[in-house]
Amino acid sequence: FMGQDAASRRHHCRNTNVGRNYTSTFEMTKEKTIKTLKIIGIPVFVGLIIRFLFDVDDWNSLWRLMTITFFISLPYVVGALTIYLSDYNKIKSLGYRIFCPWVPIFVFFILTLILSIEGWACWIMILPIFLFFSSLGGVTAGYFKLKKTRQANTLHLSLAILLPFFIGPIENLIGEIPGFYKAYTYIDIEAPKDKIWSNVTRVREIKETEDQGQLTNFLQIPRPIRAELNYEGIGAKREAIFEGGLIFDETVLKYKHEELMNFSIRPNTYEIPSTTFDEHILIGGEFFDVLEGTYELEEIGQNKYRLHLYSKFKLTTTFNFYASFWGQWIMSDIQENILKVIKKRSEVV
Repeated sequence: FMGQDAASRRHHCRNTNVGRNYTSTFEMTKEKTIKTLKIIGIPVFVGLIIRFLFDVDDWNSLWRLMTITFFISLPYVVGALTIYLSDYNKIKSLGYRIFCPWVPIFVFFILTLILSIEGWACWIMILPIFLFFSSLGGVTAGYFKLKKTRQANTLHLSLAILLPFFIGPIENLIGEIPGFYKAYTYIDIEAPKDKIWSNVTRVREIKETEDQGQLTNFLQIPRPIRAELNYEGIGAKREAIFEGGLIFDETVLKYKHEELMNFSIRPNTYEIPSTTFDEHILIGGEFFDVLEGTYELEEIGQNKYRLHLYSKFKLTTTFNFYASFWGQWIMSDIQENILKVIKKRSEVV
């Protein structure tokens, strides 16, 4: 009986220890989960607040959404706050300080897409900037947390949050400077001159199987459908029709039969549905406008021609140095897609 009692006590102790270990593990897991949610959730929440503040029309005199101030301050604050909330031992790793801020940035990215706050195309364009400045915020915050006093660490975070108040008004004083750019493309075609030119002036309906636009399809930019010209000559009207109700009204400014066609471009910005384009990259909108297009047909051999297509467009931002890269890439992709269609149709026997 005494043996059974001792065995029972040992069994009871083992069960008690198991229960304590289970409870301890559960509490540790719960605490770790809460800590992780704070490290990610609080920066995301602050990021959403900053995004909302920058989009308030009444405060445009202080700051605006499509500015360098926004592109720098939001990710920097998110990165700095992520590291500020992280454990001291974790931030000893440089890799953690660089890449951990990317997590709340991607969560912010997904939330703004789900809530239709931002469009896919706009996010892809600004994501490299956001990742860079979130890492910069993380590395800087890590330096203060590891090397400096608690007061200096808190002061750095406070200054990061106040950063838009310092650089926003300065950027607004400088203002948006219009920049004019050209996107140039060409393709070689082996076909009769008249056949190529007929496919230039009037582009029959482009089926989805013919569409080879890569960047524009990835960014979900409306694809070209067809182009219609009422007659061949100066003053002629041409409509370039894209998906989603997007139409470019074009007027021929210069014309030389089977050699040159230059035309002005006016997008029907006010007629297209709001879902067709992200408002921040809307062609013909506040920031991005296409002005002219030109086709030139150059003979380079017997029954062989080089078809040139280039466009002039305008950007009106405070960061044209970055936006122009995307503008030229998008316009070149659209033009190359149209040139490939013309080539394929012209070379068909």
